[in-house]
Amino acid sequence: MENSQVYESVLDGETFQVIDFNSEGKWSKDAIRQRYAQYCEREGISSLLDLSPKESVHKDEHGKWVYPVMDEVIKGIETGDSACKRIGMEFIEEDEKFPFGALLKSNTARALRRCELNEEDRARIRKRIVGMLISGKVPHEYREYSKLLKKIGFGGYWPEIEERVNRDNPYVMRYYRYYKSALLAGGC
Repeated sequence: MENSQVYESVLDGETFQVIDFNSEGKWSKDAIRQRYAQYCEREGISSLLDLSPKESVHKDEHGKWVYPVMDEVIKGIETGDSACKRIGMEFIEEDEKFPFGALLKSNTARALRRCELNEEDRARIRKRIVGMLISGKVPHEYREYSKLLKKIGFGGYWPEIEERVNRDNPYVMRYYRYYKSALLAGGC
């Protein structure tokens, strides 16, 4: 799977394959946990969540799977953890491909939609989602992004959308019509 790491490990004298679905670099499990600790320190949060990724051992040829730590970050967003919210916003701003990326980004947007966001957070999210629409980048996860934008409102972006949206792109137009109907119904 794209960006996953595969290596071998030994447990009780048996060699087995480990598939780690966490990315490398900025989105590695260690880098995410390090940023989380830094954000908690800056915000004065003393009780840190355990962001250890879930692991499962398969007795067959699949070996051991280490699931993305973003699953734990998403759970943190759902509990209202502000450091997890910050990482979640960074995640939906990222264009890089990830193992389970569409699902993780969809779940991140859904969690952000259900939590308390301040105006700075809403402005940051609006900028990303509107920018994606205008540039024609509407991947699978954009469905959840559109619901998030509908909830937090356009914040003055509607005239720019009207002017710059690519009306020749049927995928973009699907979301344009969704937003327009929400506006006409008194939402956003």
